[in-house]
Amino acid sequence: MHGPTPPLPLPTEKLHFAMPPMHESVEEERRHRKERLAGALRLFGRLGFEDGVSGHITARDPEFSDCFWVNPFGMPFRHVTVSDLVLANRDGQVVEGGHHVNQAAFTVHAQVHAARPDVVAVAHCHSVHGRALAALGDLLDPITQESCAFYEDHALYDAYSGVTVDAEEGRRIAAVLGSHKALVLRNHGLLTVGDSVDAAAWWFMTMERSCQVQLSAKAAGRPVLIGHRQAVATREQLGGDLVAWINYQPMWQDISRSEPDLLN
Repeated sequence: MHGPTPPLPLPTEKLHFAMPPMHESVEEERRHRKERLAGALRLFGRLGFEDGVSGHITARDPEFSDCFWVNPFGMPFRHVTVSDLVLANRDGQVVEGGHHVNQAAFTVHAQVHAARPDVVAVAHCHSVHGRALAALGDLLDPITQESCAFYEDHALYDAYSGVTVDAEEGRRIAAVLGSHKALVLRNHGLLTVGDSVDAAAWWFMTMERSCQVQLSAKAAGRPVLIGHRQAVATREQLGGDLVAWINYQPMWQDISRSEPDLLN
């Protein structure tokens, strides 16, 4: 006797797979970026990346390309809503919103945005493992699939001059970043960029985890490096901003469903 006929595979076009949305207006795109920015800030707060008033994520305005949405100075990441976000121009002057911005942090972000017109978002926080790697003046080694996403696509800013408050320092940081997706700021922390808020946030989160893995592995022994060809191939598969956007979507779904007030 024959068993029951197995069910037929569903057509792939009937299966849901999220991709970056297309926007019909500037207003719609602005709202989308602000929602994702508020969500990313809350996730960073949940993950413990906040340290006093240090740390920012900026998102370029889709209409005014030299203005950037940013978290308000002194407000806890976990409390930020869309309506709390501040719009500042390239000089750090607030043009919309009711709070100050952290001028020291904004100086770096503004110069990175100016040097990289392809970048929509910049993330920088004083996360624990990122600071630990930065204190060593090290880059990420290709020791895991995730760290290979940064292979030959991040750099070390090998200087420390205290709290950054001048544009020239910001320009030097942007120059070292070059066309890369991420930077280790020696004795300072991590900085990541992306063509969406989602991508920049994902790169920061997975870079911080990669720092933790590398520090743990080196403390335990001598990590085995992935070979150059395999590391490059893995980066080509996993190192693009679209892949970062896709990886970030479970995080966005989590924060937007569990804390829908962020959209206020």
